[in-house]
Amino acid sequence: MTLNPTTLFAVFFYAFAGLLVISALRVVTARNPVHAALFLVLAFFCASGLWMLLKAEFLSLALILVYVGAVMVLFLFVVMMLDLDIENLRRDYKKFLPVAFLMGTVIVLELSIVLIRSFIGTNAPVQPMLEEAATSNTHALGMLIFVDYVYAFEIAGVILLVAIIAAVALTLRNRKDSKSQNIHQQVNVNSADRMRIVKMDSDRAAKQDSRGEKS
Repeated sequence: MTLNPTTLFAVFFYAFAGLLVISALRVVTARNPVHAALFLVLAFFCASGLWMLLKAEFLSLALILVYVGAVMVLFLFVVMMLDLDIENLRRDYKKFLPVAFLMGTVIVLELSIVLIRSFIGTNAPVQPMLEEAATSNTHALGMLIFVDYVYAFEIAGVILLVAIIAAVALTLRNRKDSKSQNIHQQVNVNSADRMRIVKMDSDRAAKQDSRGEKS
């Protein structure tokens, strides 16, 4: 029995889409922060599968490598290391419900406008890519970034580097309550400054007594 490629595509698409919706809902409704982070990882995997079905290979792999492999691991470490007071966080939950509903309504309206403008009123057929220009998704994206917009890409990299250096400089400023090592002083330390032998009076008296008994 052979499956039609269109049917197989539809099966995988609805499977990934259904898991994505369920995992996204569980991210919001899960009581345990660790479980919410794990459901977010599952949502990223489902979104990566959808992008792979749409032949966006680079975005699919970048989502797994960057978000699942780095960002979500950091989230899990932070959530598991911090002792979160869940009861205190849920105490004022009802107070923020009006703001949450307002923001949710705005997001739904924005997405509705995008979908309506994208799928309604577009009667022009989709123009296929020319055979001589047909290439992989990664190659086309690389040509855009490193050929057409290479200067903008380099400027963005320099801005991010400056932001990282500024963040490190602000974090590592000298404060009275911070403890840090001085490597220069540790390397140039003198052994005489570390240990000093002092003869106490009681020690001298004990030695004199021992000498008197021997004599």
